[in-house]
Amino acid sequence: MEIVVLTMKASVIEMFLVLLVTGIHSNKETTKKVKRPKFTVPQINCDVKAGKIINPEFVVKCPAGCQDPRYHVYGTDIYASYSSVCGAAVHSGVLDNSGGKILVRKVAGQSGYKGSYSNGVQSLSLPRWRESFIVSEAKPQKGVTYPSALTYSSSKSPAAKAGETTKAYQKPSVPGTTAQPVTLIRVLRTTTAEATHTTTLSKPSPSAGSSTSSPRPQPMGQRSQELELWSTTVYTSSPSSAGTNPGIQRRDSPGAAFQKPAGAYVSLGETDLWKPGSVLLNAGFVPKEELSTQSSEPVSQGDPSCKIDLSFLIDGSASIGKRRFRIQKQFLADVAQALHIGPAGPLMGVVQYGDNPATHFNLKTHVSSRDLKTAIEKITQRGGLSNVGRAISFVTKNFFSKVNGNRGGAPNVAVVIVDGWPTDKVEEASRLARESGINIFFITIEGAVENEKQYVIEPNFANKAVCRTNGFYSLNVQSWFSLHKTVQPLVKRVCDTERLACSKTCFNSADIGFVIDGSSSVGTSNFRTVLQFVANLSKEFEISDTDTRIGAVQYTYEQRLEFGFDDYNTKPDILNAIKRVGYWSGGTSTGAAINYALEQLFKKSKPNKRKLMILITDGRSYDDVRIPAMVAHHKGVITYAIGVAWAAQDELEVIATHPAKDHSFFVDEFDNLYKSVPKIIQNICTEFNSQPRN
Repeated sequence: MEIVVLTMKASVIEMFLVLLVTGIHSNKETTKKVKRPKFTVPQINCDVKAGKIINPEFVVKCPAGCQDPRYHVYGTDIYASYSSVCGAAVHSGVLDNSGGKILVRKVAGQSGYKGSYSNGVQSLSLPRWRESFIVSEAKPQKGVTYPSALTYSSSKSPAAKAGETTKAYQKPSVPGTTAQPVTLIRVLRTTTAEATHTTTLSKPSPSAGSSTSSPRPQPMGQRSQELELWSTTVYTSSPSSAGTNPGIQRRDSPGAAFQKPAGAYVSLGETDLWKPGSVLLNAGFVPKEELSTQSSEPVSQGDPSCKIDLSFLIDGSASIGKRRFRIQKQFLADVAQALHIGPAGPLMGVVQYGDNPATHFNLKTHVSSRDLKTAIEKITQRGGLSNVGRAISFVTKNFFSKVNGNRGGAPNVAVVIVDGWPTDKVEEASRLARESGINIFFITIEGAVENEKQYVIEPNFANKAVCRTNGFYSLNVQSWFSLHKTVQPLVKRVCDTERLACSKTCFNSADIGFVIDGSSSVGTSNFRTVLQFVANLSKEFEISDTDTRIGAVQYTYEQRLEFGFDDYNTKPDILNAIKRVGYWSGGTSTGAAINYALEQLFKKSKPNKRKLMILITDGRSYDDVRIPAMVAHHKGVITYAIGVAWAAQDELEVIATHPAKDHSFFVDEFDNLYKSVPKIIQNICTEFNSQPRN
């Protein structure tokens, strides 16, 4: 019996060992067969925005050509998720325009995004956005698994364009419950969805229609086609899950229901902040900002290629009538839409004139085309005469001020709309406007015919008013009913900032070179007085690298460049540089000094700048001044000669540009130099403004 038992035990042990060996061998075979899948980097197009991709961290490959301005980028270093992923990569310097692989990581939304120009891409500013991302070189971190297929927040993902498939995320399990897959189905005009055992995102039929992405944010107030068609979204869990409840429904709009799965920690009220692992995002839910028609898009920053401060002077006189006044308002609204109004582009205000002008809104009142159009619709007609001249004076004195939103660096443009002809004169008011740097355009509608010209107070009024008489600033419209055809021509002209000639004034468009006598007869004390005179003149001008620039040469028998046009580009720096000029002492070679200034100073003047030489001396030159002065005049250098004490007036007149009476000045002592500053400035501006306007 014992032998039988032992035999049975041996058989059992033998069988156990056979099974154990077989299992180990089978395990090895299985291990050999299971290979780690090869990671494939998904490709995306240049127009794909980070906000459309649900994955919190991923590696992608960008194509070439994403430097194109069509692909908008918002921010610097940290980018709003409304940005093009690849455009941001080029802006940050991670990629060049030839494309390549990048690593993208989502981060929290910022309270503000600063625009900048970098690597050929102009990023835009944005007040705030719900989600951000950063880009870096595609160096995957150890232990981190990156998706080979991206998950998009809309049912029709851009992945299709790039030839990839869209993967659905599995819902994370909650401790203490049975993890069940969650079904997300968009249903057309239905309120239920059948649960399935896999996480899916159903695709709409081709007939349903979908909105294609656009580089420009969709205007607020327009309801997206996708939102209208796919109006019902239901979240539910599998009916077979233990302890399932019917869920909690929340209706944000008619026909839309959100059903919370049992045991799932979902906060529907917090979808405007990005959180890693958010259940709603992982399920393919389109965040509220992506679908909302009221708050989803960034506020438009405007068209930066048309950065102008624009005033419309509209005709509210009684003669225009209500119907034509409505046409005028529609014209304004169309222009506002075409301009792409915004803080980084054009800003626009409206003044209505009749007997007296009045501002409806200034440059900073409305900073978007949509708001501007709404405000224009509310304008009511004032009545009265057509006092255009009075309106232009009003705009010159009041409209283009800092308190009204004038930005200083943007050209000032005034567009005057007049029905027929003005009832007052415009020439003097327009001259003052031009001298203030305002570019005046005239739109004359249904102008005086031959038998009406006897009633026109100021013949040829438009040419007397506009910035230049070359036809660029005047638009004649035969009928109010064809005014709409003027929208595009006008927008094209006012945005052509290179041709806005009246933006240049006598204060912001010159290269001014001071040539200062430092001879022994001047003396240290008087030399300081001369430097104060130079500083007083310089203070009157708008100084920057794009406005007026200042340079200085001191001379005796010899000459030296104290500072050139490119050395300082702010007024404080210029004034400090003038203070630091040291007195030299020596003889008086004025002719050589003029030649030196032409070669060392004015040779580096910009082609579009007026060249002004202001020479100060206290005595007769030891050398000839005639030939150097002629050379200066021939080269277009406008020369002002300032003589003190023993200076020879005949020599001053030779040096000065013709007519000498406007360009040469004499004072009997150094302490009286300051008295000539206003007259010199006045003559500089009078000469500038007397240039031909054609």
